[in-house]
Amino acid sequence: MKSLSRFVLGAIMACAMVPALAGSYPSKPIRLIVPFPPGGGTDVLAREAANKVATDNGWNIVTENRPGSGGNIGVDAVVKAAPDGYTIVLGQTSNLAINPTLYPELPYDPEKDLTPVGLIASAPLVLAVSADSPYKTLADLVKAAKADPGALNCGTSGNGTVSHLASEKLQKASGIKFTHIPYKGAAQGANDVIGGQIEMYMSSVPTLIGHIRSGRLRGLAVTSLERSNDLPDVPTVAESGYAGFEAVTWFGLAAPAGTPPEVVGTLNAAFNKALADKDLERKFEIQGAKALTDTSEAFGRLIHDDRVRWAEIIKESGAHID
Repeated sequence: MKSLSRFVLGAIMACAMVPALAGSYPSKPIRLIVPFPPGGGTDVLAREAANKVATDNGWNIVTENRPGSGGNIGVDAVVKAAPDGYTIVLGQTSNLAINPTLYPELPYDPEKDLTPVGLIASAPLVLAVSADSPYKTLADLVKAAKADPGALNCGTSGNGTVSHLASEKLQKASGIKFTHIPYKGAAQGANDVIGGQIEMYMSSVPTLIGHIRSGRLRGLAVTSLERSNDLPDVPTVAESGYAGFEAVTWFGLAAPAGTPPEVVGTLNAAFNKALADKDLERKFEIQGAKALTDTSEAFGRLIHDDRVRWAEIIKESGAHID
């Protein structure tokens, strides 16, 4: 009878401890994996958001860059991490919605191996050339490309990224052919187009906006349906003669599959609160991105829907990994 009493008492105490344990999160540093090199748009947004959340809540968030393979290496590192909320990733359209179709042997399935935490931002892409380029408009560039198919080099931040597929989509829409130059990250590609090693570069507005504002690059067109508030003088691809053209990228947080719902909820609430802050919104705007808030469930639906949509674009364009 005493043994039974001790068992019942132990069970009651264990149950009572569950809320306390959940409420103690986080009790150690959180690792935020950025699956791209330092200095790019994803990296800047990750650090701004993490710093705000850490400051607001007294948390320790360590941002770690794990680039390579179109973002797959960093995402896979999080998939393999313990599902305890202490390792999360800032994924984006490329590695969460595009790569499952583009890579025949992707080591993870984002819908099965990750738990969505929430969306944090979206941004259009911009096609840019060097400041001294002879191409003043998208029409100029298209004309030159038609005259000598394949002669112009178009850099992107890697095979299978949104910028890569957006460039493929543009080629199909305009009936031209570029030679694709994939980089391991955005920074080197931007430097090469500034230096004249390649003729053009397609990347997210957050990645190139500083170079455009400084006058080192000239934006020819943005890929959103409406002009970017941060680059109001740069026309859209749609208004440049290709009605309906649209290709944007989003950024969102994810954790390993099996992460406890209460931990996901804590992370989602903390980042949503930070992203609603006017100062952080403005910092995102300066980078050419729009701060967004969302539920875990809604972000999961976005991943699924965009995975289907981009799969169709990949098939139509014939894009592939070299």
